[in-house]
Amino acid sequence: MEYIKTEIPDVWILEPHVFEDARGYFMETWQKEDFDKKTGLVTDFIQDNQSKSSRGVLRGLHYQKGEASQAKLVRVLQGVVVDVAVDLRQDSPTFGRHVMVELSEENKRQLFIPRGFAHGFQVLSETAIFTYKVDNHYAPKSECSIRYDDPFLKIDWPITEKKELLLSEKDLLHAVSFSDAEKF
Repeated sequence: MEYIKTEIPDVWILEPHVFEDARGYFMETWQKEDFDKKTGLVTDFIQDNQSKSSRGVLRGLHYQKGEASQAKLVRVLQGVVVDVAVDLRQDSPTFGRHVMVELSEENKRQLFIPRGFAHGFQVLSETAIFTYKVDNHYAPKSECSIRYDDPFLKIDWPITEKKELLLSEKDLLHAVSFSDAEKF
């Protein structure tokens, strides 16, 4: 596994070694001891989640506040997405900045997002199957959402036409601005 630093400390791109032959391929997607050693972080994932979405779906920017915060390791099994992590850690030198990475079934990249970040992704292919590990359980009362188009964040989403975007009612009606969001 290759561990690639991003411009925000503690956010990592993981690139697995892929072994291909006439039968297909094999790759190791997670190895805790290696991750802990190479990144200096310690994460204990307790749950795996999966979603399927169609082109234009934008999920996010979501996070859970306080003790319910979650670290995530995300990847795409089918299709292509752009994945975004926004730093909500007020004492961080990268507070308010974001990382955007293309994840696809072809590049097999993964993105590690630590606690204290909002997360979202947009589907660029006809469909995408997205999977992620989390280190804490879902807590509905701690769930928060920041507007995907917040002007302070200046996220350059590839699909911007409103008629092409598909957002949940919750993200459309209840997401708050970055300035109004609860921070860490």
